[in-house]
Amino acid sequence: MDEAQKFELESTVEELEGYRGRHTELITVLVPAGATLTQTTKQLEDEKGTATNIKSTATRKNVINSLERAIRKLKEIGRTPKNGLAVYAGNVTMADGKESLEVWAIEPPKPLKVKIYRCDQTFIVDPLKEMLETDEVYGLLIIERNEASIGILDGRSIRQLDHMTSGIPGKTRAGGQSAQRFARIRESAAKEFFKRVAENMKKHFWDNKKLKGILVGGPIPTKDEFLDQGQLVTALKNKVIAVKDIGGTGMHGLKELVLRCEDVLAEQEITKQKQILDEFFERLAKEPNKVSYGEAEIEDRLNRGAVDKLIISKTLPREKIKVLEKLAKASSTEIHLVTKETAEGVQFDNLGGVGGLLRFEIHD
Repeated sequence: MDEAQKFELESTVEELEGYRGRHTELITVLVPAGATLTQTTKQLEDEKGTATNIKSTATRKNVINSLERAIRKLKEIGRTPKNGLAVYAGNVTMADGKESLEVWAIEPPKPLKVKIYRCDQTFIVDPLKEMLETDEVYGLLIIERNEASIGILDGRSIRQLDHMTSGIPGKTRAGGQSAQRFARIRESAAKEFFKRVAENMKKHFWDNKKLKGILVGGPIPTKDEFLDQGQLVTALKNKVIAVKDIGGTGMHGLKELVLRCEDVLAEQEITKQKQILDEFFERLAKEPNKVSYGEAEIEDRLNRGAVDKLIISKTLPREKIKVLEKLAKASSTEIHLVTKETAEGVQFDNLGGVGGLLRFEIHD
């Protein structure tokens, strides 16, 4: 799913999670991909009959009304969308004697695999939340002679998972030690350190089903020695997709490794975000008449059909983002949502958090 789809689903899930019924009267209906709506509609009709036995008058009324709204929505849709359908209905006000009966019909961006009918105090949104999880992650390793950092790139987020020191003696040896003996001590300590790093990488990455690849950085020849000595299990070594000359460990080193691997991570979110913002700022400097920013100006350009690529910061209010997305879709504008997790994202946010690359120059 693209960024706009992901944001829309995030917003809906967050909204649904915020509701709580006064009793078990919120309806969740999940129809998996390939199932028929006719069968689901019949099930809900049967549930209406069962609901007449609910003792509480208010709860009985709310459940039956919610089921009727869900049934009408299913009949309106007619056929199951290719990825299935999620329908939520219920009285979402907590005030006594007041009714705010709402219904949502969501066509998920990925196939639904579960069939659920539930009448509860909360909506069941876990299957939709799972779709928001990143499909791919990348393992990160920076290894130097005296220390190493292990991290992970998950979407736009870089996290350090481990940091180790080697204990390898410095090049200045203690008095009385022969050069050969000292070299053997250093070599033995290096092998032991490489072994510990390999074991920790296995601990962090072996069971990660989403692991797409591993990026390795460090000075010459340390990183190459680590990979060549065979300490890393074959399954993980085969996942190594990039090896870069990097100096420095810790978060700074991990971030530098990701930046140096932009060519490999062309489809990763953090790289795509940096690329679109780089394009925006470059055009702002060189072709200012083919770029716009600021809410009022962008809305005007969208209404004119002039925006080719719309860039929106997630720091904007959700309702404002939805308005801009609606305008963009009306003119087939490409939508990019960005965060403040990069320096470019912070700079863009300082400009107001909304900008666009134009299809043609506009002179006001």
